[in-house]
Amino acid sequence: MASHSRRRPHRKRRTALVLAIAMAAVGVLLSLVMALRPDSEPNAVRAAAEPAAGNRSSAPAAAPEQKAEPSPKHKPKPSKASKASPTPTATTPSARPSPTGAPRSSPRPASGTAPLAGRIQPQVTYKGVATHYDAADGDGACLYGPSPDLMVAAMNHTDYETSKACGAYILVRAANGASVTVRITNECPLPCAPGQLDLSKEAFAKLAGLSAGRIPVTWSLLSPGTSDTVSIRYKTGSSSHWCGIQALGHRNPLARVEVRTGSGWSRLTRTEYNYFLSPAGTGCGGPLRLTDIYGEQLTVEGVAIRPDVKQSTRVQFARH
Repeated sequence: MASHSRRRPHRKRRTALVLAIAMAAVGVLLSLVMALRPDSEPNAVRAAAEPAAGNRSSAPAAAPEQKAEPSPKHKPKPSKASKASPTPTATTPSARPSPTGAPRSSPRPASGTAPLAGRIQPQVTYKGVATHYDAADGDGACLYGPSPDLMVAAMNHTDYETSKACGAYILVRAANGASVTVRITNECPLPCAPGQLDLSKEAFAKLAGLSAGRIPVTWSLLSPGTSDTVSIRYKTGSSSHWCGIQALGHRNPLARVEVRTGSGWSRLTRTEYNYFLSPAGTGCGGPLRLTDIYGEQLTVEGVAIRPDVKQSTRVQFARH
């Protein structure tokens, strides 16, 4: 009995030991299995790797390199010539004269810019037709009066632009290579189309026979050399209560006429008959300021109110 009682505890200890060894073996085996698995990274390492892996998997394949289209504000601005309408017709009086484009050999110099120009811009070649009329003594809608120089022309109604073309010197070229320089002294009313010039017979004959009647031409604005100075003339009926003022002999087209008042310079209203009016007589008989399309200003003083008398000055606009 004593021996039996001794053997039983020994068997229990051995069973417990076997179980402990088995449990340890299973633990070791599980550890080995876990260590050998590919996704057995520690949580901290796996968490750090997942964002980068996610970025790589979600990024689209790189597209072929392309040039980005410039934003509208960086696109080349069209030149004034390109803004003009196509070949003008009598049914589109609002169209600009059709330009053939400015010279491409060099950019327009700063001295050639004309911020106050209207429809007719310098250094732009326009396309139109030329007809002819009997200029008689050379006078016309610009009211410059008779002139022995009959190299004159009438500008179509649209490009006449309320007498803004008056006094402009225009170089006209025909398809045969012939050319003539004319001064705008008249207006060609509708249906004269934008771009059209109605030349005196004398000027037209420099380009083609009068029998041709109508020929295609190109033309451009000039700033000619001249020894003459600007003259001022008050309109008939002018006084200190009302006056009309006209400038003659200006090298470049005239943009503004102003009179000096107590508060500064006052701009006068331009008429279709090429006079600038002061309906209340403000500034009549006082200093004048003339501005051409290039922005140059000339101040003229001491011109008395002498209606219908051409009074010379000592000033002239610069050549461009």
